[in-house]
Amino acid sequence: MTESSSAENKKNCPNDLILTIDNGTQSVRALLFDLRGNLVAKSRVELEAYFSIKPGWAEQHSDYFWQMLGKCCQQLWQQKDVIENDYRTRVTAVTLTTQRGTVINLDKNGHALRPAIIWLDQRLCKKNEPMPWYWRVGFFLIGQHKVVNYFRRKSQANWLAEYEPEIWQKTDKFLLLSGFLTYKLTGQFKDSVGSIAGYFPLNYKKQTWASAWRWQWKALPVKRSMLPSLVKPGEKLGELTAEAAAHMGLKVATRVIASASDKACEVLGSGCISPATASLSYGTTATINTNNVKYIEPNSFIPPYPSAIPEQYNSEVMIYRGFWMVNWFKQEFGQNEIEQAQVLGVSTESLFDQLVAQVPPGSMGLMLQPYWSPGLKNLEAKGAIIGFGDVHTRAHIYRSILEGLAYALREGKENLEKRQKCKITKLMVSGGGSQSDAALQLTADIFNLPAHRPHTFEASGLGAAINVAVGLGYFDNYQQATLAMTHIEKTFTPNQANVVLYNKLYQQVYLKMYGKLKPIYQSIKKITGYPE
Repeated sequence: MTESSSAENKKNCPNDLILTIDNGTQSVRALLFDLRGNLVAKSRVELEAYFSIKPGWAEQHSDYFWQMLGKCCQQLWQQKDVIENDYRTRVTAVTLTTQRGTVINLDKNGHALRPAIIWLDQRLCKKNEPMPWYWRVGFFLIGQHKVVNYFRRKSQANWLAEYEPEIWQKTDKFLLLSGFLTYKLTGQFKDSVGSIAGYFPLNYKKQTWASAWRWQWKALPVKRSMLPSLVKPGEKLGELTAEAAAHMGLKVATRVIASASDKACEVLGSGCISPATASLSYGTTATINTNNVKYIEPNSFIPPYPSAIPEQYNSEVMIYRGFWMVNWFKQEFGQNEIEQAQVLGVSTESLFDQLVAQVPPGSMGLMLQPYWSPGLKNLEAKGAIIGFGDVHTRAHIYRSILEGLAYALREGKENLEKRQKCKITKLMVSGGGSQSDAALQLTADIFNLPAHRPHTFEASGLGAAINVAVGLGYFDNYQQATLAMTHIEKTFTPNQANVVLYNKLYQQVYLKMYGKLKPIYQSIKKITGYPE
């Protein structure tokens, strides 16, 4: 059978299903998608995101992820609809999308040497061995020596080499969670280039491991032999081994197809394949992404991540621990709503929407800057809430969190427009926070653009399924696949009175906050040593 006729046969198999494993921070999900982008069945297992044996550390046992993956799949096959419709036999391929930046050390036998270091981990190296003088001079001349130094101090590999040298000496493979789970599924040390993000020697422009002469090899103790082979999204990673098939409840040799990281897949699963359409992710980390054919740095010397579309790029502005702030608020101030939601059998978010409705747009002057964790471009940054008065309640604080995140993402949007020389005219909003109507309405108002909610909450899982659908020939290209498999559930249009108010607060207050507060942040850091 020729390749073209094989692809045509694929298009004539509308009953085929794709199994996406989405291993996030808070949960792992086993998701069954059909070729129209419908989520036909789902299983979800809550994860203990991490444990800490020291302040600021975030770790998890590597095998825990594998065990929870298997448990999630086995629960899926036990569901009544899945059994009655014989969904399991209709699975044509498996794909994997995971949280970014979580790393695992394996010995020469493929066994984990220590717990995984989770992306939320905040440990830093105390020192770094000096790089060659010519690199140091070069970085100083372009004003990036502090950024490179932070990159080196933040690198998990450098920390392990400094504080656990015996572990590092035994490390045969140094993998991301995606690479580790791919090894457990297929027995092969491969990973999707679309999953590589973090402190690794990647040439982001060429989307390959860096050439031997590149500075990353001098900045990190990683050797090329420790890294997996890279595969493009949509290409075959391997097949399920007998052990993996039994663990997951699938047929031996079921194909495993590369997708990308959860954020990259979320962009694709939201239908954002043009730089004019922005993907807003209201997740643990809040982001705004555009997909570009060209290499567009979101900020100078900050690379775009590999897209879920092969050889394309996601230019991303990140608000680290963005909607984590919402969860923080719930835990600290929202126990009443959490308990009430359990009694009523509704989501906590729906009750918090009622809180937002009690407060006028602008939160009566309460303004929040959401830099609760520093980033590469604002290493001394802290969060701030200004404008308090005796009229303000916890409802005002909650609304100001949502507004502050939207202001920060709007600033990211305007920066992306300048960098890519293309206006953003459409917003697709996904992630846990997208389930809040109040959050989407104020987003539309602050951006002065319609905010669209995708038809499925599982946008990252859908994006991974689209990789399979194109890779196996169900569709000719990503434009065709996204047109068939992504849809809009609801649209929120701007309220022009709110637009005027928010624009004044954004221009006259929010954009000036960081510059005014930066010297104070620097004094706080100098006095207290925090953030390190």
